Amino acid sequence: MARHSKNRLLPLALGAALLLQVGSASALGLLQAYEAALQNDPAFRAARAARDAGQENSIMGRSNLLPSVSGSFSGSQNRNTLTIGKHEEPRDYLSRSSTLQVRQPLFNMDGFARYKQGIAQTNYSDMQYLSQSQEVMLRVTGAYLDVLLKKDQLALAEAQRNMYAEQRKVNDRLFEKGEAAKTDMLETQARLDVAEAQVLEAQDDVNTALTNLAGIIGGEPGELDGLSPDFRVRTGSGQSFEEWKRLSLENNPDIKTLTYGVEIARQEVSKQRSGHAPRVDLVGTYGKSVSDSITTYNQETMVRSIGIQVNIPIYNGGAVSAASRQAVANQEKAKADLQTQTDKVTVELRKNYNLMSSSVARIEALMKSVDSGKLLVKATEQSIKGGVRINLDLLNAQQQLFTSKRDLAQARYNYLMATLRLRAAAGVLASDDLREVAANFR
Repeated sequence: MARHSKNRLLPLALGAALLLQVGSASALGLLQAYEAALQNDPAFRAARAARDAGQENSIMGRSNLLPSVSGSFSGSQNRNTLTIGKHEEPRDYLSRSSTLQVRQPLFNMDGFARYKQGIAQTNYSDMQYLSQSQEVMLRVTGAYLDVLLKKDQLALAEAQRNMYAEQRKVNDRLFEKGEAAKTDMLETQARLDVAEAQVLEAQDDVNTALTNLAGIIGGEPGELDGLSPDFRVRTGSGQSFEEWKRLSLENNPDIKTLTYGVEIARQEVSKQRSGHAPRVDLVGTYGKSVSDSITTYNQETMVRSIGIQVNIPIYNGGAVSAASRQAVANQEKAKADLQTQTDKVTVELRKNYNLMSSSVARIEALMKSVDSGKLLVKATEQSIKGGVRINLDLLNAQQQLFTSKRDLAQARYNYLMATLRLRAAAGVLASDDLREVAANFR
């Protein structure tokens, strides 16, 4: 069965390894980027290792309630002299001793607190891992969309620069014919110079975004799938904010992590206070010794015992009381941290809920703004030919069109991120949600 699993996983591992090397042959999809991040993102790898380590806490905690078995063996060569009157008799012998002891706790407040604390610590690490599993989806998607946005902005900047360059040629020809003023040439040249600077800045932004994405997925991403031109924002699920908030309080992994943190702190209080409590153990011993001392020379002794052992702490210099007070203070801090995180998640939930709710109208308005901008540019060009408008009016219309296109692209990407962040804040983000978002790219 294990060999069969390895045979099935080998193609997936090879695919993940080669994924970033074939970027020039085919565009990197959002799901491919996510799969690569699961293998290569250092933050997620660290979270996975922390989760694996945290699984051992429950076992270590349980061990405090289970029997412990210990064994010991000793052997020594003795050289003694036995004096009887004036007669001295050397007595050299080998003494050996072996003991096996079994101890079963009957009453151990410290062990019981450690047991419950170990379970809480394991659950704590599980919730941290779940939080990081959602976080890696958000980071990959955010970095992926940031690259697309920066490339869109670069394309718009280049188109704007090319348009101003072409407009400058038109102005030059008209000026040579005496049909345009030198002011038109200067206005266009000023816009062209600004556009050149914006292209350089946009290129730097693209490189920075690509570097950020490469750090997450573990290699150069190459070309990326772009957002479908016919992308349309879907209406919301119909859930009210209060329903999303209820889901968040029940499922948000960061809130649940700190809830377990409060339980860990509570058990720490019990553990420290147990320093004042007695401990009762059932102890069974089996021992055998040969020539254990000079008085038992050449004698073999065997011990079999079973009984109750009670240890009662009386005074420890005030350390138990101080540690208990310290644990109580840490418990109050854990409760405050939980409330802070709950408030933070609620604010994030409200922000993304409002953004997602308003995105439908905003994107529709920006789409209309782009269409209107295109019509305005054409109308202004016709008006210039008719002598009604001037060159500056056309430059302003073109600037307005490119601004609307940039805002539309950003609004679409913000909407997609808001849907994922909303589900993450509610604690219900899963790979199926990322797959649904990825379907909008091609």
